[in-house]
Amino acid sequence: MKIENYIRDIQGFPKEGILFKDITPLLNNVEARQECLSILVNSLKGQKIDKVVGAESRGFFFGMLLAQELKAGFIPVRKPKKLPFDIISASYELEYGTDSLEMHIDAIKKGDRILIHDDVLATGGTAKAVCELVEKLGGEIVQCNFLMELTFLNGREKIKEYPVFAALAY
Repeated sequence: MKIENYIRDIQGFPKEGILFKDITPLLNNVEARQECLSILVNSLKGQKIDKVVGAESRGFFFGMLLAQELKAGFIPVRKPKKLPFDIISASYELEYGTDSLEMHIDAIKKGDRILIHDDVLATGGTAKAVCELVEKLGGEIVQCNFLMELTFLNGREKIKEYPVFAALAY
């Protein structure tokens, strides 16, 4: 089964000039979703994972499935003011301006082995910010894990000090 057959291209979303990779057909198909999960899990080659960190919001879908499969905890990383407890934050650059991500301060214990998951590795800003949060709390990043990588945006360069895996590359 080719999971790329379940990624739909949407031209001009969210704005003109963007080709959006829509994962909802993948999420909607049981067999394709299971195949994708297997690919992501198999990329870890038996590594022990204590916690899976999922980046808002599409990183939550497979992030939770990965946590369940790996018998690990799940940590949501959210946009500002979405988490109810004490947080740490990290900022990252956007095409025009900056944004930030937050995580609960008690989400990771020093030495926890962490899998970071998001749906897309694009420019690498979000992934780099998540890595900073994990390291601030003393987590050891085992892998940065993505459904797909947009290689032409060179996001891997921003997180080159970590193992990176993407199930699909465009």
